Amino acid sequence: MLPEAEQDGPEPSISVVVVQPTPFCNINCNYCYLPDRENRAIMAAQTLRTLFEKVFACGWAGEQLTVIWHAGEPLVLPVDYYQGAFTLIESLRPPQVELRHSFQTNGMLLSKAWCDLFRKWRVGVGVSIDGPRRFNDAHRLGRTGHSTFDKALAGIRLLRSEGVPFHVISVLTDQSLDAPDEMLEFYRAEGIEDVCFNVEESEGDHVSELFASKAPQERFRRFLSHFWREARRDDRIHMIREIDGMLPRVFRPSDGELRNVQVEPFAMLNVDCCGNVSSFSPELLGLKNAAYGDFIVGNILTHSLAQMRDSATMQALTRDIRAGVARCRASCEYFSVCGGGAPINKLSENGSFDSAHTRFCALTQMVPTDLILDAFDLLQQGSQSLEPLLRDFARRAQGVRPEMTV
Repeated sequence: MLPEAEQDGPEPSISVVVVQPTPFCNINCNYCYLPDRENRAIMAAQTLRTLFEKVFACGWAGEQLTVIWHAGEPLVLPVDYYQGAFTLIESLRPPQVELRHSFQTNGMLLSKAWCDLFRKWRVGVGVSIDGPRRFNDAHRLGRTGHSTFDKALAGIRLLRSEGVPFHVISVLTDQSLDAPDEMLEFYRAEGIEDVCFNVEESEGDHVSELFASKAPQERFRRFLSHFWREARRDDRIHMIREIDGMLPRVFRPSDGELRNVQVEPFAMLNVDCCGNVSSFSPELLGLKNAAYGDFIVGNILTHSLAQMRDSATMQALTRDIRAGVARCRASCEYFSVCGGGAPINKLSENGSFDSAHTRFCALTQMVPTDLILDAFDLLQQGSQSLEPLLRDFARRAQGVRPEMTV
């Protein structure tokens, strides 16, 4: 049994369960932080059953629960594995819990059978591709150094032809950050309607080339500003996560709740293929750190969630992450739209959870917020140059003034 400490704070509210069906990945991206991606282990059905029995029995599952199959390439396992897994989870799900499955995949192994599964279970699908071939193949290569572009693009085209909704996640690197028009034209040409950008970040053993480049924050501001304006000139790009995800945070009532699930114990429950459990940032799963017990708070096969919550490791993580959130609250004017940052980036960049500003938050939180507020001010002044952005504000703002409080 794990050592226990006195419980402090409200009971957890689980919103996301990140499940690692296997750590194995069939490609070898050079910016990947995952340390164990050659391991072909598979989560056993009994581990999966025990996980969701405990999640649903503990009373901590929220009314809406997202199960993300990630932390490796999930599609290296057969379709039948997930058909069995989904059926098992559904048999355990309490009627008051609305559950949705989500996959993040490199798209290389997509087939009609996968599309059938996604449609049947209404699975959310994200495909990783870094834009045009020259950007994608600079970093996303196969295990023998071959291009992954054609197979990933074939997977995207299959999803479109089968009518399966999906979004694309593209990592912006030092090369692609100066090419918003080229990126936009690629998405339009391939009928990609929903776009997410991940900036290349420092995590685990990976050190970001983008962060080391000259003026990455200003370059990202130029990229996102131009991409947003140009994308809104027609209806082909429906969603830009960095804008559409931030708009309801900026435009909300002053008493509106903002939740950052990465800083709440067990708001994100991350489980590897052997049943080991971590929380907070999902990227912590699999990383090594002696001071925090490698971020493992217990094993789903041998410990209750209450024991994991009260474990010495969870208490130490919670203490230091909360201290970092307090630093953000006291020092950062963007706290009201961020809620305390991402612990993994604080640890990777600053060497401590008990810290505040990171280069990652400067790009992903500050830049979109500034762009939205600047555009709003210009529109309020009657500027016609931003006319294509009006529908974004009409859809998201709902007449509420932006709140920017410390």
